[in-house]
Amino acid sequence: MVISRLRSQLRRQLGENAHEADWIITHVTGLSPSDFVLSSRDITKTELREIGDIVKRRNSGEPLQYILGETEFMGLTFRVNEQTLIPRADTETLAETVIEHIGSRPLRVLDIGTGSGCIGISIAKLCKRSTVTLLDRSDAILAAAAENASLNGVSAETVKCDILKAAPEGVYDVIVSNPPYIETAVISGLDSTVRDYEPIAALDGGEDGLVFYRRIIGIAPDILESNGFIAFEIGFDQGGSVTAMLRDSGFTDVSLKQDPCGNDRVVTARLKRTAV
Repeated sequence: MVISRLRSQLRRQLGENAHEADWIITHVTGLSPSDFVLSSRDITKTELREIGDIVKRRNSGEPLQYILGETEFMGLTFRVNEQTLIPRADTETLAETVIEHIGSRPLRVLDIGTGSGCIGISIAKLCKRSTVTLLDRSDAILAAAAENASLNGVSAETVKCDILKAAPEGVYDVIVSNPPYIETAVISGLDSTVRDYEPIAALDGGEDGLVFYRRIIGIAPDILESNGFIAFEIGFDQGGSVTAMLRDSGFTDVSLKQDPCGNDRVVTARLKRTAV
């Protein structure tokens, strides 16, 4: 079977996920989308069998990123598994905000709840003079983040810490976090591709979705340098709550930023210490 015919067939089989056909073909064959037009080679029986297995799993609801074991974020490749959330394009707004803040300065960055490491690793890749620490609660998650750091050619320290129970050691110039922020009661109503496959612990932000923000803001004065910068990803309806928390805790320059779709997505602030 030639690629052009396979593409048409795959798009029909995938239905509403037809846009993923090229991604699947590229993953299995190693050909780029431009090769689809230029290459006249047939798809092998082994490739057809693998593609068929992928389509079957995808049509059962399993996210393609988990099936393939990888995805793209900030132009970089990240491996993902059932231990880590799938990086979203929305989160690139958070990474871009922190990268813009850092520029070429040699700052110390702490990525709390790093998961796949996509945020911290992207920062390390594009802000080469900065040092990045990736923090999460389990060895398995940190192993995935460390693998992604190696995959993308960056050096990053990993630290195991359950942020709700303990505060990490050290002092940082920047804290960045995309914490769990979905209200517990809402999780059962999420799309099945999220609810049934992605790690619930990385989604559940407690009864009001704000548990992790309270905790991180509460410990920030102990681990953030004076005039240090903090940046959070938030849910589309949490801007007012998180900005109020920061202001009430003495942070200044509190700012709210929207993602490309116009939804509130990132909150930033600075820690100003009162002179003794």
